[in-house]
Amino acid sequence: MSTRFTRAIVRAPGATYSAGITNSTLGAPVLATALEQHARYVAALESCGLAVTALPADLAYPDGCFVEDTAIVTPTAGIVTRPGAATRAGETGAIASALSRFFPALGRIEAPGTVDGGDICQTDVGFLIGVSARTSEAGARQLAGLLADLGFQSILLDIRHCAGLLHLKTGMSYLGDGRMAVAPDLPALPGLDRYEQVVLSPSERYAANCVRINDRVLVPAHHVRFADELARLGYEPLPLEMSEFQKMDGGLSCLSLRF
Repeated sequence: MSTRFTRAIVRAPGATYSAGITNSTLGAPVLATALEQHARYVAALESCGLAVTALPADLAYPDGCFVEDTAIVTPTAGIVTRPGAATRAGETGAIASALSRFFPALGRIEAPGTVDGGDICQTDVGFLIGVSARTSEAGARQLAGLLADLGFQSILLDIRHCAGLLHLKTGMSYLGDGRMAVAPDLPALPGLDRYEQVVLSPSERYAANCVRINDRVLVPAHHVRFADELARLGYEPLPLEMSEFQKMDGGLSCLSLRF
């Protein structure tokens, strides 16, 4: 199942974190608070039963804590991406080294294609691949080919016209059980009609990026209506403070590679 995991890779933010890429108007992140929130995030992963590999911060890459963008990990293979922001290109080296401990051979996205992991949503029937400002159509098609070689089906979704979506998973997350959490303004995209959609309220749109891990669902703290809806559906929500990562356009899924 695409929601069952035993391991995760993370990287804490470093002293240069506030120099990362963001379009947020929420103000500059407070590093000390970000580190506290990241530590609680790691503890949450461990409480869900995951063995966590923690990489050291790299001051050369302010966005390096958002490790999800650097790789796609399936149950049998890892694929190193080619991030769409040029300043993030060097992040993949350390991630490839970490993944090579678990997978004997790694696939790679090659130039000129670009792929950010935040645009990739794995479900129980395959992968949804967002074509965005960060993931090019060439990169998306490369990834679909690599996934096909591994036996997975993919659907490409063009979200370049969708205001407010940095990545595909900014607006959706797979909850398992044939359900998808979706932002209230997410347009009808090909293939989404096969899922039961749990639509968030406009005031809780940020929580569309949540993470189902084994028997729990990590959700941003203070999104009470969504957490209550998850509980009503039989899930166990685990709220986490995310303020300092939201300031840098990051969400819960961004902070780990789970496999």
